[in-house]
Amino acid sequence: MEIINYPERERWEEIVERPHLDVSQLTSVVTTVLDDIRQRGDEAVKDYEEKFDHVRLDDLAVSEAEMDEAETLVSKELKEAIQLAHRNIYRFHESQQFSAQKVETCPGVTCWQKSIAIEKVGLYIPGGTAPLFSTVLMLATPAKIAGCKEIVLCSPPNREGKLNPAILVAARVAGVSKIFKAGGVQAIGAMAYGTESVPKVYKIFGPGNQYVMAAKQQVSLHDVAIDMPAGPSEVCCIADAYANPVYVAADLLSQAEHGIDSQVLLITDSEKIISRVKTEVERQLEELPRKEIAQKSLDNSRLVLVHSLDEAMELSNAYAPEHLIINTANYEELAEEVVNAGSVFLGPYACESAGDYASGTNHTLPTHRYALAYNGVNLDSYKRKVTFQHLTAAGVRSIGTAVELMAESEQLHAHKNAMTVRLKDISD
Repeated sequence: MEIINYPERERWEEIVERPHLDVSQLTSVVTTVLDDIRQRGDEAVKDYEEKFDHVRLDDLAVSEAEMDEAETLVSKELKEAIQLAHRNIYRFHESQQFSAQKVETCPGVTCWQKSIAIEKVGLYIPGGTAPLFSTVLMLATPAKIAGCKEIVLCSPPNREGKLNPAILVAARVAGVSKIFKAGGVQAIGAMAYGTESVPKVYKIFGPGNQYVMAAKQQVSLHDVAIDMPAGPSEVCCIADAYANPVYVAADLLSQAEHGIDSQVLLITDSEKIISRVKTEVERQLEELPRKEIAQKSLDNSRLVLVHSLDEAMELSNAYAPEHLIINTANYEELAEEVVNAGSVFLGPYACESAGDYASGTNHTLPTHRYALAYNGVNLDSYKRKVTFQHLTAAGVRSIGTAVELMAESEQLHAHKNAMTVRLKDISD
């Protein structure tokens, strides 16, 4: 891990830079697969499953029998953990319900909003080295609370043509409507365009590798909405001299094991913490089953020594991390200085893992500095707010002349006339 001591402001842009991957060839591959899915539907999905996931599927849909079988393969203890996490996620997202309010903007003119669920949503859940059944809860739970009529889930099968049983159990707990065996670009294409088996959805949610992210961005240009642009996962930890280096190192490594292109950043005003955390990272790294992945991620990572914790917060806001851990004695005070972050973890005990699984907040968050402008998934992600207005004759009198004048000034005479005919009627 690179150590940077007291960097000048001119270096901050370099410090907040994320790892870059060459995606020039990736884009053409993604376009080819998406075009094929659009034209050939299920058969194309099955062909790509055979090519990429090494299994020939007879049917893309997961059957009730497979759902029941999954229940027998997941331990009682894990089921209870899934249910606990679901309860907390449900409680937190239920509290985000929108309360509409009618506003009389002037006499006779009333405006209001109505929050309406997106009818069909698609969830992509990665499999592979880390089958993210927790993401099922994070995405399906608010979709169910929002009232989405159809919740479609796609996840890559193993070589026996089965989905991870914990993914299926979590999907049943959270209320997913339909589940399909499809991974990668072919899953995104199937949900974006619709196939004989997979319904077309109106918005796609979920993480994935660089191919999945590229596919989501491509289909979002013309065919379907997506949750947010995203890149590899990341964490920024702000620690002071009082922080436990064992905790800090564990937090950095929990993020580093996500993938080789993940990034971790420690910002501190304590030289001793940098030394102790570095030693502790090296010790804990040796004990990790995903050591090789974490090690490559650490090559992208930095330990930064700054003059003060206020400066640490400034640098963090410039970095705009997906996850921000504030492990300092004055974490409540520093929390007030947060401007750009996906999700914030306060104090020595709030590890990122808590939010990833069971605290109740959502772990689907903006990465790659997108937290400058995007928030993570929440209940509103599954809804649209439709505006309404009602005018009485008194309302026409209140704003009619202003509307006429503004429309005429923009040279939109039909717009002016729509109000003029009403003004004329109520004045006769």
